[in-house]
Amino acid sequence: MKILHIVAGNLNGGAARGAYWLHCGLRKIGVESKILTNGINTFEDNSVTTILKSKIDKAFNLMRGEFDNLIVLLYPKRKKVIFSTGLFGIDFTKTREYREADIIHLHWINAGFVNIKHLSKINKPIVWTMRDMWPFTGGCHYSMECENYKRGCGFCVQLQSNKKYDLSRLVLYRKKKYLPKDMKVVGISSWLSEKAKESDVFRNFEIHTIPNAIDTKEFFPIEKKVAREILGIKTRKKIILVGATNVNDFYKGFGRYFDALKMLEKNKYFLCFFGILEEKLITDLGFEYKSFGYLHDNISLRLVYSSADVFVAPSMMEAFGKTLTEAMSCGTPVVCFDATGPKDIVTHQLDGYRAIPFDPSDLAKGIAWVIHHPEYEKLCQNAREKVVREFDSEVVAQKYVELYKRILHG
Repeated sequence: MKILHIVAGNLNGGAARGAYWLHCGLRKIGVESKILTNGINTFEDNSVTTILKSKIDKAFNLMRGEFDNLIVLLYPKRKKVIFSTGLFGIDFTKTREYREADIIHLHWINAGFVNIKHLSKINKPIVWTMRDMWPFTGGCHYSMECENYKRGCGFCVQLQSNKKYDLSRLVLYRKKKYLPKDMKVVGISSWLSEKAKESDVFRNFEIHTIPNAIDTKEFFPIEKKVAREILGIKTRKKIILVGATNVNDFYKGFGRYFDALKMLEKNKYFLCFFGILEEKLITDLGFEYKSFGYLHDNISLRLVYSSADVFVAPSMMEAFGKTLTEAMSCGTPVVCFDATGPKDIVTHQLDGYRAIPFDPSDLAKGIAWVIHHPEYEKLCQNAREKVVREFDSEVVAQKYVELYKRILHG
């Protein structure tokens, strides 16, 4: 079988990385898998093709993304969060990669890469792995408190729209019109799959749940003392780590995390951060800390995860929780809220702690519970073993192979 993955964005970050690890896992078990992307980085991998072959390609790609953003400017009072329309994109059905494929596997397709209308032209089986809520909403990637996606959208909360027939309603209408009805939909967590089943777009679709993939050979434990020496962390305090691509994203819940820190003794803990973050938020807390900024490579991430005593993921809404599995794969227990995607990853009081949603005091309790647990080393071992057993790229790839076979052979 020949699989073509359609993946928008940089393959070494965000949702695209999970897609790339799945692709690698498929190739390791003998599947002919290829990626078509609008990202620049192909890792010099012959199985990855970018549409950006010239300066003109890059210019048009940038323009498509900008057009997507320009339409949203019609709503000047909108919330400053990512909102994608799917109105612009290349027609990838005209590419050689499309013609040679048996199955088209969609992942994150935004930033002007795929025009939803073009999906109606696909005459091959389609799998769409949802990596956030966008595939079934009117443009938002996380709906938060809004449930308009169940009713056709309109009156968009994130656009601050007071009209029924607004941009969100148009975006959702186009999905209902153009998405092939025999397409197989996959949620990367049980929570995301349940939300999709409730949606106006996917209510009558076949929906599966297969977790995100991680390369456990890239993320493995390093002795904490060694990791700290390499990173230049000189402290005898217990290290609490948090991080995300952009810590300031509204759904990441860092306000709750900062509230939890206020309940912990400042002289006992050392804070570590990675990702884009306003450092003033940290200095105001009064803890000793180190911020690593945005980390571009797996080696740096592996060291940072391994250096910590606990990784905290305070997200209010998360499709899966890639950073949780990365930390656990490095043998670091995780504290999260018992909600959305992360609740599929952490086993309460076995490899981490699932706090009461969205209670800062229980989050603080969980941090202390993990760090001072009498069998802390066992928590670390359990964390690593769970990720290898359930989320390793080859394990997840095999689950997709079973789905592909059912699609091709009935």
